[in-house]
Amino acid sequence: MTLFDESEPLDAHSGDLLVVETDGGSRGNPGHAGYGALVRDPDSGRILAETAEYLGVVSNNVAEYSGLVAGLQLALAQDPDARIHVKMDSKLAVEQMTGRWKIKHEDMRKLATKARSIVDPQRVTYEWIPREENQDADRLSNEAMDAGEAGEQWVPSPPPDLSPEPTTSPMPIIVDRDPELFVETEAPAETQAAAPAAPAAPSEPVVAAPPTGRVHHIELWVEDFAEARRSLGWIFEQLDYQRKNEWESGASWQGAVGYIVLESGPDVTPGRHERKRPGLNHLAFWAGPPSAVDAMVADAPAYGWTLMFEDLHPYAGGSGHYAAYLENEAGFEVELVATIEPS
Repeated sequence: MTLFDESEPLDAHSGDLLVVETDGGSRGNPGHAGYGALVRDPDSGRILAETAEYLGVVSNNVAEYSGLVAGLQLALAQDPDARIHVKMDSKLAVEQMTGRWKIKHEDMRKLATKARSIVDPQRVTYEWIPREENQDADRLSNEAMDAGEAGEQWVPSPPPDLSPEPTTSPMPIIVDRDPELFVETEAPAETQAAAPAAPAAPSEPVVAAPPTGRVHHIELWVEDFAEARRSLGWIFEQLDYQRKNEWESGASWQGAVGYIVLESGPDVTPGRHERKRPGLNHLAFWAGPPSAVDAMVADAPAYGWTLMFEDLHPYAGGSGHYAAYLENEAGFEVELVATIEPS
């Protein structure tokens, strides 16, 4: 049994499927940059929501990741329980988000961590598509760059399938041109005969609260913070956790789902952690493909870790479960689980 149960397949989630298409561009790389993102109904092909933003002068890759973050936020606002299939024409972003390629650039690591924290990664799949199949998101990103270079705010036009249609109803439906989401609302009676309202001023993105039950954070009390930062902190950072805060006796790392705190101090009872007593037994993390697990095992001794169950490694957890079990000098155990099993 692991702390974060990987046994539930993606299809077990009850939410409907939404398709997110995103794109980012930079005119100069780095240069004037922007992104576009939209949410599409996979059955009808109808665009449900779209957004775009000018980013100033940044790299193309940062723009691509910014579009991914915005697209996931947009999908979450549409349906907090949805399964999400992301389509991007950035091979780099797709390979990194699926764990097949490591993220080395600091700016992209932060954005990737943010993307993973928006929606449970088990509910998200990724697909690389050619640029010519990503024209709607490409259009949005170029609109954002055009607006930004002109010193203007990007304001969307409703896509054709969201445009108001003539009606004889006494309460016509109009489209409120929110720059983040298209929301259908009933027109107040006093405006029924008036001309369509001007586009609304930009507003803050609408982001739904995380689903109940998602881990908010984990706090580990340690006797020796310096040792814990060296060993556990190294594990966290190898798994793309980002240092969030640090103080004299502790630090926190932001991860894909929630954050982890290491803390020592006068309130901590002295003594080595004993994982066999009631309480925390071990932490388990997705660690990337088997090659990534193997690389961390090779480097781990330099950071105070010992490989457990060496005679059974890498299948100490059972046949087909490729993982490494490590123990540090303070007695904490970490399990590193491969995300892609070898054939």
